[in-house]
Amino acid sequence: MALTAGIVGLPNVGKSTLFNAITNSKVLAVNYPFATINPNVGVVEVPDERMEEIVKLFNPKRTIYTTFEFTDIAGLVKGASKGEGLGNQFLGNIRQTDAIVHVVRCFDDENIEHVDGSVDPIRDIEVINLELCIADLDSVENRIGRIAKKAQSKDKDAMREYQTLTKLQEGLKEGKSVRLLDLDDNDREWIRNYGLLTAKPVIYVANMGEEEIADPSSNSYFEKVSAFAAGENSECIAICAKIEEELSGMEKEEKKMFLEELGIPCSGLDQIIKAAYHLLGLRTFFTVGEPECRAWTFREGMKAPQCAGIIHTDFEKGFIRAEIYSYDDLMEYKSEPALKEHGKIRLEGKEYLMKDGDIVFFRFNV
Repeated sequence: MALTAGIVGLPNVGKSTLFNAITNSKVLAVNYPFATINPNVGVVEVPDERMEEIVKLFNPKRTIYTTFEFTDIAGLVKGASKGEGLGNQFLGNIRQTDAIVHVVRCFDDENIEHVDGSVDPIRDIEVINLELCIADLDSVENRIGRIAKKAQSKDKDAMREYQTLTKLQEGLKEGKSVRLLDLDDNDREWIRNYGLLTAKPVIYVANMGEEEIADPSSNSYFEKVSAFAAGENSECIAICAKIEEELSGMEKEEKKMFLEELGIPCSGLDQIIKAAYHLLGLRTFFTVGEPECRAWTFREGMKAPQCAGIIHTDFEKGFIRAEIYSYDDLMEYKSEPALKEHGKIRLEGKEYLMKDGDIVFFRFNV
């Protein structure tokens, strides 16, 4: 389930610092534009409190969390869609991702240069959104040019696609992201084939100073970004990338104490990872036992045999049935014998739709 979120933003907004924290790696993060030349890719564990409780009950020799992938993409600038800066290369890198984590500068610091000379988060968001719209408009108009004659000849598929492309063209010319356009299911089915940048779901990350992170609403920049995100039904998460990078080098208990001292209930990174995971319709099932407790990622809507195939293709080919109980029931009854006694372990067949938090044992024959 190799899905990835791309971290984007203008130069010097804290993207690489955030990426360092996410992956506990040390990519180049310096005070000048284009410090990141090639996209850096990192795989992170998806924090899941349920796994911690499962481990207490099964005491396994090995614990494996599910993972998610982030890509740090170099800073875009105005004109990127026309090749300014390193624009074409970076737009191509965004195209390879499934979702966008848009980092926005929400702090003042005269020692850190802003590419446009001043801090204005809404202007910064609109600069990047416009560049993505222009890049998508080029893609859409190129496609229109290729199918126009076919559509004029009354080819049904070409006519349908032409209608969809025309809607996209009109919206993009107005600077509207594709994900915000009023489109029907057929339109969205066509869109999947185009790899459009503005069709990707977005999380806005407001990067603010250490003194404000305990109370993000005290930051006027954050309030603006939060309102902007709400206006397009996107999520906005407040972080201090510097603090998150510091936290990434700490042990679990030390991190917990540090957050409590700062008055922060939850790491911003944990929020970002969880939000990106769920934004893409990803869910988790568990396999448990004394040798190993493991979390597995699946897409919402997948059936039991498909999820068995995530573990091993033979499991899907030879699927017989699945023995399943819920995490909530496990927390209530505390053991598999007690679950059996109360009739909480179910046998499910090939049509069963897996649910987030299912604990499963697959039976198969090959």
